[in-house]
Amino acid sequence: MHVRIKHCLQFLGRAILAPLCVTLALAVQVSCAQAQRAIPRPLPEHPGNIYWNGEEVCVQVEPAIPEMANRWQVLDDAGNCVASGPFDRAAWQKMASVRLGQLGVGWYRIEFLDAANHCVRWTSAAVLAPLVAPTPGNSPICVDSATAWFARDDTRVQSQFANLAALAGIHWIRDRMEWSEIEPKPGEYAANTTYDTSAQLQSQQGLNILQVFHSIPEWAMDRSLDGDRGRVRFPRDLRHAWRFCRAMAERYRGRIQAWEPWNEANVQNFGSHTVDEMCSYQKAAYLGFKAGDPDLIVGWNAYAATPTRRHTEGILANETWPYFDTYNIHTYDWPDSYERLWEPAREAACGRPIWVTESDRGIQYETGPPWYELAPRNERLKAQFMAQSYATSLFAGASRHFHFILGHYVETPNKVQFGLLRRDLTPRPSYVALAAIGRLLAGARCLGRWENPEHPNTHVIAFRAVPDGVPHDVLVAWAEQPGDWPQRGNTRADWTFPPDITVHAVFDYFGRPLDSSPPSQLTSAPIFVLLPHNDAEKLPLTGPAKNADDRQGAPSPIVLQIQMPFSTTHKADGPRWSHDYVHSITPGIETELTLFAYNFSNERADGTIRLEEMPPGWRLAPDHWNIQIEPMGRTPLVIRIMAPALAGESSHAWFRWRGDFASSGRPVLACQLVIVDQ
Repeated sequence: MHVRIKHCLQFLGRAILAPLCVTLALAVQVSCAQAQRAIPRPLPEHPGNIYWNGEEVCVQVEPAIPEMANRWQVLDDAGNCVASGPFDRAAWQKMASVRLGQLGVGWYRIEFLDAANHCVRWTSAAVLAPLVAPTPGNSPICVDSATAWFARDDTRVQSQFANLAALAGIHWIRDRMEWSEIEPKPGEYAANTTYDTSAQLQSQQGLNILQVFHSIPEWAMDRSLDGDRGRVRFPRDLRHAWRFCRAMAERYRGRIQAWEPWNEANVQNFGSHTVDEMCSYQKAAYLGFKAGDPDLIVGWNAYAATPTRRHTEGILANETWPYFDTYNIHTYDWPDSYERLWEPAREAACGRPIWVTESDRGIQYETGPPWYELAPRNERLKAQFMAQSYATSLFAGASRHFHFILGHYVETPNKVQFGLLRRDLTPRPSYVALAAIGRLLAGARCLGRWENPEHPNTHVIAFRAVPDGVPHDVLVAWAEQPGDWPQRGNTRADWTFPPDITVHAVFDYFGRPLDSSPPSQLTSAPIFVLLPHNDAEKLPLTGPAKNADDRQGAPSPIVLQIQMPFSTTHKADGPRWSHDYVHSITPGIETELTLFAYNFSNERADGTIRLEEMPPGWRLAPDHWNIQIEPMGRTPLVIRIMAPALAGESSHAWFRWRGDFASSGRPVLACQLVIVDQ
């Protein structure tokens, strides 16, 4: 299998074999991961007060419990007191924990009360249903953790993060990396970094890792073109990216299974890149990663905000599909809009799996630093949102979905708390909800949606999965109408379940068992209904969103890149919450642009590059070149261009160049120029 992949990557133009090799690589990697993975167990110290059902719950409290505390009580997610007792300070000081006895599956708030029954300190705990089978490698339930950053240089906490993810039924986890910390000087790589320990410890917990980076070292900046924005811009010399990606693939082979070459490159925070810049960079990064490890999964440099037709057009015009194994996007929209908004993304994926590598809907915190807690009602709504988001995403075309984010993380400008865990790793209710999804939708494949015209606010999505290691069809069902957080959680809808369908079990959104029969009414709190394997086919399901057909093609080692100063980057009009940028040009003035041709191979490349497409009214010269590019070489080609004085749609012009380098392929570069009067 490895030999076939290498042949695909030797740029011999085998257009039919390239997608087959990617499919085989993904399949073999998943099967190997399943064979090696064991069932995770809680660590002896039970970080975050996370326990299996049946264990005695002993909570640790940070910071110390105040002197006036004389009693404790345990509240469930609905605020009901389920256990209480006197607080024995001497015993707590001796054992550094408080014994609460056994509690059922769920989320708990443990309060320490004074003589007036006032809460003087509180913490949280969770009891999860034990995993009885390893999470399958193809399970779509994933989480973003940024472990290397959240627990920087702290191997104990890195191990705890990894364990808490594994206990929640997660197989794939997303981490973060800082390029400048790994390669502080060109070609000099730091040893024994937080990224090495994080990768090792997550691997030891049986987790597959998706790694991402989104800034460059100072030495790779080009201030003449990017000014002070250079750190969050792609390196102008794409050979820097190729070498770094190859080095990372070699360094983390066997420990990191997938990479995103950048994070949200299309938004302002991470560079305001145009689609042609994203395509050229993607090609160089992909070739570097595959040169270091042909078996790596290389994703698209994740696109954020509302997907747009412009971005899809750019990916197709640049013929970028041979340079990504997965098409990665981020969403912070409501689940009811996923299917509609993702249509351009499903086309841009070109038949590759869609990975949603960040997803949430921000919710404002109620208290200030350092905890930034959510209001109790919002905690419940966030926990209910989890299954709604995962289930709808898989129906809308995603094959893997990563929630953002596992650890305590706030964005103070927007007053938003994202974390599933609190700052001491104790759980929020949404973490328990994640564990229920990870267990009950293990290995899930979406079958379709059961629509109810009489109750349009009901949502019932069917999956084929292996909860607790046993094949079942699983329905995820809830009722919710569109609206922001204040409007959510108020919807109820009648639900009649077919009498001829056998029900094996019903669970709530925390994974707690309910009555053996589905309820007659749905609410915003999702439920999981387990049916016999294949029984969902008896339901009138509408199939999941269909992704575009697979586009075939093989990568070329010749990569073309247009370079313009960042000062000419212009934000494009588009749908609400979209972020697209284009190059701008002044009409009536001859402008010089530079097109670079790279050769990422070990042999000299001889060929031609010709202008293939240009709108009428523009002047451009020259329109072709005969060139030679040495191995790992970069050849600059100067273009003189003049834009006409046009307005409206014709002011958005696509240009396309195509190379012909015989066995090294026919590389393409397409970019859009927008006429802007100064």
